[in-house]
Amino acid sequence: MRSESEVREQYEFLTDELESEEMRHEGVRKLMTHYKRALGWVLEEEHM
Repeated sequence: MRSESEVREQYEFLTDELESEEMRHEGVRKLMTHYKRALGWVLEEEHM
């Protein structure tokens, strides 16, 4: 199991990636958005 800091670091990385100019392709954006949401749910459920 990953530590909270590792999950938060990945979440922040994905947030930055989604905001970058290289993420303009809609399919990639959708995939990354779903992954980001999943990480957010993990954070919420494990650290409430």
